[in-house]
Amino acid sequence: MMLLGEYHHTIDEKGRIIIPSKMRDEMGDQFILTRGLDHCLFVYPKEEWQRIIEKYKELPNTKDARNFMRFFLSGATECSFDKHGRINVSDPLIAYAGLEKECVIIGVNDRLEIWSKDRWEYFMDTNEDEFSDLAEHLFSNNIN
Repeated sequence: MMLLGEYHHTIDEKGRIIIPSKMRDEMGDQFILTRGLDHCLFVYPKEEWQRIIEKYKELPNTKDARNFMRFFLSGATECSFDKHGRINVSDPLIAYAGLEKECVIIGVNDRLEIWSKDRWEYFMDTNEDEFSDLAEHLFSNNIN
């Protein structure tokens, strides 16, 4: 499974957002929606979520680990698609991600991310000059 692409959709007044059909096929019938990093939402297929939980079980019981688990797991909810291919996003997650009307859904290999359009554009604009340096640093000379 590999989730890829960038799609622009809207979230309605009831907190429902359509997930593109190509991505729905990859996600399966049930998946986990939670707070992500950088004020976006993460959407994980159930199998990937289980791998993450297994890794969390191995973390030491430190303050940092406890705090991150509280942040990440407290917003997590099991979801499924309605007959129109939509998911329902809870009010706390909508507020966290700043979702108002226009949203951007991106595939990031093993998960989806849901961004407010404004935050996504800000992220791209403020980091654009760094992407080349990041690629060079992360992948050495393996990327053209």
